[in-house]
Parts: sequence; C-alpha cells; structure tokens
Amino acid sequence: MARILYLTQIDIDFGTVRLLPEECRRIGIGKPLVVTDVGVRAAGVLAPALAALGDLPHAIFDQTPSNPTEAGVRAACEVLRREGCDGLIAVGGGSSIDLAKGVAIAAAHEGPLATYATIEGGSPKISERVPPLIAVPTTAGTGSEVARGAIVIVDDGRKLGFHSWHLMPRAALLDPALTLGLPPGLTAATGMDAIAHCMETFMAPAVNPPADGIALDGLERGWAHIERATRDGQDRDARWAMMSASMQGAMAFQKGLGCVHSLSHSLGGVNPKLHHGTLNAMFLPAVVRFNAAAPGIQAERRLQRMAHAMGLPGCDAQGTEVAEAIVAMNARLGLPSGLRAMGVTEDQFERVIDGAMADHCHKTNPRLATRDDYRAMLAASM
Repeated sequence: MARILYLTQIDIDFGTVRLLPEECRRIGIGKPLVVTDVGVRAAGVLAPALAALGDLPHAIFDQTPSNPTEAGVRAACEVLRREGCDGLIAVGGGSSIDLAKGVAIAAAHEGPLATYATIEGGSPKISERVPPLIAVPTTAGTGSEVARGAIVIVDDGRKLGFHSWHLMPRAALLDPALTLGLPPGLTAATGMDAIAHCMETFMAPAVNPPADGIALDGLERGWAHIERATRDGQDRDARWAMMSASMQGAMAFQKGLGCVHSLSHSLGGVNPKLHHGTLNAMFLPAVVRFNAAAPGIQAERRLQRMAHAMGLPGCDAQGTEVAEAIVAMNARLGLPSGLRAMGVTEDQFERVIDGAMADHCHKTNPRLATRDDYRAMLAASM
C-alpha cells in the first residue's frame, strides 16, 4: 500500500511576506516568536517580515547557529516561554526553520530532544500539542518550509532527524524577493541542495508517482536556473524558479532520501562548520554512480529521465553522464572541487561511516550501502 499525503498551504510570489499577519490570524497565533539568525537580521532580510507584522505583538530569537543545536533550541524555548508566545515564525534558511521545529517539540514535550529523534523511535511521541509554525524561507535550498522533518545536533554531538506531520509548517510564505541579496556562493550551495533533493528523492524506491513528477519538474527548473541565479542575484525569474525548485524538492522528499544525505548528515555532525548543501553537491556524483546498479533505477529508467530533465542527450547504465554533469556544474558554480578542498581527511572516514549507517536516510536509498560502499563513496568524493 502506498500512502500519499500533500501537504500544507503554500504561497509563492514576490511580496508574499506581507501575508504574515493574515496567516497568524488564520492559524490562531496571537503572539509569535520570530526565529532567525544574526546574518539574516544584519542583511536586512528580516526587516520586511517585521514590517509586515506591524503592531502584532511578537518576540525575536536571532541566535540560530549555522547548524541548529539542542542548546539553541533550549535558548529559544526560554524566550518563547518568558515572552508568552503561542506560535512560531521562522524567517531564514533551513537552520532557522529546523531550529523552530526543534523549539516546537521542546516547548510541548518533556525530556531530552533525542527522545523524539526518528532513529530512536521518537516520531510517534511528537504530538499535536506543538505550537503552530509559519515558515518564511530566505534561501532556496533546504525546502524545510514544506517538510515534516528537521535536523538538529543534539547534546551528545549526533546530527539527528526529527519527523512528524505535526512539525509541518501550517503555512509557507515563499517570497523570492527575500533571496535577491543572497551572495553567489550561498546561492550556488543552497541551489545544489535543492537539486540534490530533487534527484535523490526521485531515485528513492518508495512508491509515490506525484512526488516523482514534482521532483523531475523541480530538477528541470533548478538545473536550468541555478547558474543564472548565481551569476546575477537580481534575476527575478531565476530566483523565483530556484525557490520553486527548493520547495518542490522538499515536497518530493516525503518519499525519503538516501546515501547523499546519510553521508552529509554524518559528516556535518563530525564537522558542523561544513555547509550541508555543499556536502550534498560533493556526494551526489558518487551516489548517482552507486545507485545506478539498483534494479528499480534500471527498470524505471530513472537515470535517463533525470538526464532528460537536465537537458542531457541521455545517460548510460552506470550513471556516467548525469554524474559528470553534476561535477561540471559544481565547477561552473565555483563550489569546492571535492571534500579534500573542504578540509575533510581520510582519518575521519570511519566516524562518518558510523553515522551514515545509523542515519534515517540510510535505509531509504534504492540500494543498501555497506561500510565498504560508504568508504568508496567518500574516497570518490575527495
């Protein structure tokens, strides 16, 4: 049996941030906690959201770390409780949105955050008591604004996933204007994150034809526009397309992800300074080649269908053309040449493999990886 659930209310267009007070009223939020980070605030990207709120009472937490942590969740929870907030508005990239989801869990449930992690069997423990969340993304990458999951580094250092339909934002306001000032490097890294989501979820074996269609369309949009958005950040059409591709990748990854994310989650836990989207871009070619041998990939011509969406003439049974196109795209975008250029060393491999084997994305890859497989993928990505 295949169960298909779609999803939440989404508004996408220039200026949609102005809908914030209307959405607060619809959802029943009387005093939101606005969760963001110092970079978003300093860049002036938070200002349109605050202006839209007008005289609606609110509090602000702007100390989201670059990779959300349990300590950050606790700090934001203290503000939420102290200020008497009854809902959350996340304004920022995936880190701010995921931190807000962590706050939603912690504000309504007792005990350490790891209690509610997916790999600890905690998803059913997350209840409808969570405060409602509105997401306003300021990057086009993670798609967390339409996803039921969050990634948080817990107190013991593990980078864990938390998944529940109760964590789904009640509204997602996608305003491409908020991404116009995003620097080229971050545009490229977050854009490749969105593309990785579209590709990896399309390769995932779960049965969800609507998600497959959404993923392929998102891949086509993202692949066609990422260079334009990176080269000219004021290109409004490219910014709109990248925000849509990001949203579509996350709508599709309800199917599950795979080895790209099990590796990037794990390596991001080993070194939290590494950017998640950049890691996905580094791992994607090796994982495409690894997945090429999966029976479902071959039977359903998934490599060829991705190649078509990318404007390639075709792809062989080993995934060569798709993998090489990703490597070439990374180079044109100015991303690192590999993990070594990001400071990763071979002596970290075993810790990364430990985490990847335990990650919630490991079992949803179309071909189950062994430790040796992961070691080979790491080596190929260096």
